[in-house]
Amino acid sequence: MKTARLLCGFAVGLGFAGAALAQSTLRIGLAEDPDVLDPTLARTYVGRIVFAALCDKLFDIDEKLNVVGQLALSQQASTDGKIVTIKLRPGVKFHDGEPFNAEAAKFSLERHLNMQGSFRKAEIAQVDKVEVVDPLTIRLLLKAPFAPLIAQLTDRAGMMVSPKAAQALGDKFGTAPVCAGPYKFGERVPQDRIVLERFKDYWDKDRVFIDRIVYRPIQDSTVRLANLKSGQLDLLERLLATDVEEVKKDAKLRLATGTELGYQGITMNIGNGERANNPLGKNPKVRQAFELSLDRDAINQVVFNGLNKTNNQWISPLNPYYMPKYPTPKRDVAKAKALLKEAGVAMPLALDFMVPNNPESRAVAEVMQSMAAEAGFDLKIRITEFATSLNEAEKGNYQLYFLAWSGRTDPDGNIFSMATCSGPLNYGRYCDPTVDELLTKARTATSSPERKLIYEQAAAEILPKGGILYLYHRTLLFAHTTRLAGFKVMPDGLIRVTDLKLQ
Repeated sequence: MKTARLLCGFAVGLGFAGAALAQSTLRIGLAEDPDVLDPTLARTYVGRIVFAALCDKLFDIDEKLNVVGQLALSQQASTDGKIVTIKLRPGVKFHDGEPFNAEAAKFSLERHLNMQGSFRKAEIAQVDKVEVVDPLTIRLLLKAPFAPLIAQLTDRAGMMVSPKAAQALGDKFGTAPVCAGPYKFGERVPQDRIVLERFKDYWDKDRVFIDRIVYRPIQDSTVRLANLKSGQLDLLERLLATDVEEVKKDAKLRLATGTELGYQGITMNIGNGERANNPLGKNPKVRQAFELSLDRDAINQVVFNGLNKTNNQWISPLNPYYMPKYPTPKRDVAKAKALLKEAGVAMPLALDFMVPNNPESRAVAEVMQSMAAEAGFDLKIRITEFATSLNEAEKGNYQLYFLAWSGRTDPDGNIFSMATCSGPLNYGRYCDPTVDELLTKARTATSSPERKLIYEQAAAEILPKGGILYLYHRTLLFAHTTRLAGFKVMPDGLIRVTDLKLQ
């Protein structure tokens, strides 16, 4: 009955489009509501899905993780790696009609570097200065060689915004973003919908076939799938693993899969305020005991039917930067209890466990709660709306936080901002100057073998003492109607809307 009521409400909600629905409209179901739609300030994975249609980047990736030009045509580094020259695409317009050129690119990059609250600053911190060479060429002067630079520019750090709109709106830019993507911002109703309209002057408009995109945040995965089956959605992300067989059996639906670049893990509060003042936050032995209380493989089987890839690192075993010298620990309750005894912990140790509000996260949390209890941990699960949980994490209002990271093409994007002392995504405030030095060194190393060796040195400190317990890498699960043609699962899990057609 609950599902039926929600489904009915969803159908009624679509009435906002009225006669406009006569146009082709792609309806996408999201697992959460994105945070602010400003590429400089945004943090969420679902926000990146929306940005994929709204804000083109200097570079993008293809299906094989190769970097390809988007708003940039090419890039060339100097012999010493400290100067990068980028040629820009001609004839590009922002959604407000303003031209995209070198001045606009300089503005956008400097905004990422200098704006108060920017989450992009750390991603491109090695950029010391942006110079305009000519109307379609910029030069980036780096403080030191920076191996991840171009990879960073394939994501939000490479998104270009209209200087005119950004200056007019200031920190309210996210309420009416103006970029240079295939779709322009239409409207947003928080927790209900984000509407984008086709941009008729898009530089690659011959690859855009759908008039409108409506993103609908629907946290309940069962309701999300019900809406897809009833025709109220055309595509959804994060299908439940337990619903895969149901989709396969439905002749009107298609399943699409891939492997994520990121990870699912537990962020531990080590130094973020008063709530870190407990045995878990103060003693690495307690954190090691907590890890040993968990069985990653059992979690994968019980919740995900074995579809995910368990691991203890920030990159997948499929990644060339994976470190086999650090195998994933097996569950050992006896050793966990011994470590807690050595640490002088009175059991059970009660811990506040903040968990985003979605069915799979709740299921994983409940399995972990049961496992950890056998070793002496009492996990107090606190279900929290996702955007709210991020704000709580920043304030340090948690002790354990079940938090995913959608992943980046370069390993730096999966570790630097989370494990350096001043990293903007280091919610647990883990801080080790030696790790800072190593991760910074990995950014400037010029060869993959050299970088991997440095990451191995950093992992020796991070894995037993750090602020994140890595659990598994998800299999990306999308489901869509057979009416939708051209959809491909990309390595970053984002929905590319060019070449999509509704038949």
